[in-house]
Amino acid sequence: MFQVRVHGRGGQGVVTAAELTAWAAIADGRHALAFPSFGSERTGAPVEAYCRIDQHPIRAREPVTEPDLVVVLDPTLLRQRFVADGLKPGATALINATGASARDFAAGLMLCGVRVFAVPATEFARQRTGRPLPNVPMLGALAAVTGIVSLEAVRDAIAQRFPGPVAEANAAAAADAYDYALREGPVAGPIQPEYPEVPGGRH
Repeated sequence: MFQVRVHGRGGQGVVTAAELTAWAAIADGRHALAFPSFGSERTGAPVEAYCRIDQHPIRAREPVTEPDLVVVLDPTLLRQRFVADGLKPGATALINATGASARDFAAGLMLCGVRVFAVPATEFARQRTGRPLPNVPMLGALAAVTGIVSLEAVRDAIAQRFPGPVAEANAAAAADAYDYALREGPVAGPIQPEYPEVPGGRH
């Protein structure tokens, strides 16, 4: 089973990011389950959401405490070390930030064998949609750095969630982040991931 934990602030689309990840996995022929934490979700407050992906039906609904991937939508949360809780050797952290601002965060994780990627998702969103919401571009980056979902499935999930022109703009932002993550590679950590294999799906 592949487990994702998404961190952000209220209003950044944290829950939507987890849901779109699940929809993309389902579009790729897998089972997936997404759900939020049950805390304060007021604008600006820290929010968490979770997604699990497997080749079998998923019944677990408890919070993800040992993620294979942590997605951080708001770089100010990097000062809160809880975003890295439970990351194991071979796991990945994907941060909405420039490489420079992610390096301090990456330094400690590198010693633990965690790969860290930094993608300027907010800027891709602003350029393509006119709104500084990083959640959908981060889904494209997620596809690039993990391979757990395909970019085609990401586009399918976006098309299900948003109307025509909005879907097209968001799909373009996701593709920008996908290309950026592949081109730039990790800020720190081992090059090859060590994810649990989830067979099947579309690649």
